[in-house]
Amino acid sequence: MLKSDVKRVLGLMSGTSFDGVDAAMLDTNGEVIEAFGPTEFRPYSDEERAALRAVMGCWPDAPEVEAASEIIESAHAEVMARFDGVELAGFHGQTLAHDPRGRGTHQAGSGAVLAMVAGYPVVWDFRTSDVKLGGQGAPLAPFYHFALARHIKADAPLVFLNLGGVGNLTWVDPRKAKPEEQGALLAFDTGPANAPMDDLCHTRLGRARDDGGALAASGAVDQTVVDTFLNEGFFFRVPPKSLDRGFADMLDRVAHLADADALATLSECCAASVGAGFDYLPQMPARVLVCGGGRHNTDLMARIAAHLPCPVQPAEAAGLDGDMIEAQAFAYLAMRVARGLPTSCPSTTGVAAAVGGGQISTP
Repeated sequence: MLKSDVKRVLGLMSGTSFDGVDAAMLDTNGEVIEAFGPTEFRPYSDEERAALRAVMGCWPDAPEVEAASEIIESAHAEVMARFDGVELAGFHGQTLAHDPRGRGTHQAGSGAVLAMVAGYPVVWDFRTSDVKLGGQGAPLAPFYHFALARHIKADAPLVFLNLGGVGNLTWVDPRKAKPEEQGALLAFDTGPANAPMDDLCHTRLGRARDDGGALAASGAVDQTVVDTFLNEGFFFRVPPKSLDRGFADMLDRVAHLADADALATLSECCAASVGAGFDYLPQMPARVLVCGGGRHNTDLMARIAAHLPCPVQPAEAAGLDGDMIEAQAFAYLAMRVARGLPTSCPSTTGVAAAVGGGQISTP
């Protein structure tokens, strides 16, 4: 039986890799994880993916955004219909533009529309409040990473490394009482991850990805490209810090290389950026748990392990579902929003003080 303050919450996430919609149920009160529920994945079709790629960088006032939002809402409504017993949902939306020091942040798709379709409350627009209060608006999963660390009974600092379109890490000290407590968390984007490699496969090879990193593993790294990449100002900024997809010129940097060499070089850039991020951690972690699609890339995982001084393992090594952690995170955050609890703090997004984001739409 569920405890009285625990709800069955559905989390929905669609990342910058444009692979599709992840959906995961979580029984939670926004502080502890009571149980993990069922999960679903609804892939974007080639046509949907192309339409969404075409509006990357667009803000809400761009005329083409409305059609993209309809694609996003339709895909999410479809996957939401597969779940029973949902009491609340957290809808991330599809990030199209992210400029926290400029125009703000834009996640396309309306939680109000989804609440009407689904028939239960939907929490959405998680990032705007954080940005308005001086934060980067990203990453937002760290508070959930803290709950996961406590759930798996970790007794020493550890890192959750998410390898999606962009890479981001969360350093967690599970010995602290709350995620917003000083010294409990440090989180930041590490640099580009899967997005440049997937883009190269899409544009050069006509396929979605380099499955398992097999082609990258057969290539040779252009170290000059990697060294130039690591000299970018982003890597010298003290965290917290965030990217959108970031480094939009990555394919230009490897345009002179053959396919395998270009992929090997992009993979090494990702791994080296993770290694550079470790220079900012307050304490070396006992282990790194990797989630997101990048953990399936054997070449990338090996390169990251070579840059780090501690074990690097897929999230499954701790009994977690590495494909669904971000979707679960937005279920967890939705419950925190519903309870008026903070969802970000200075050490995760650089916001001035612990703040709760998100708005709640009811049917």
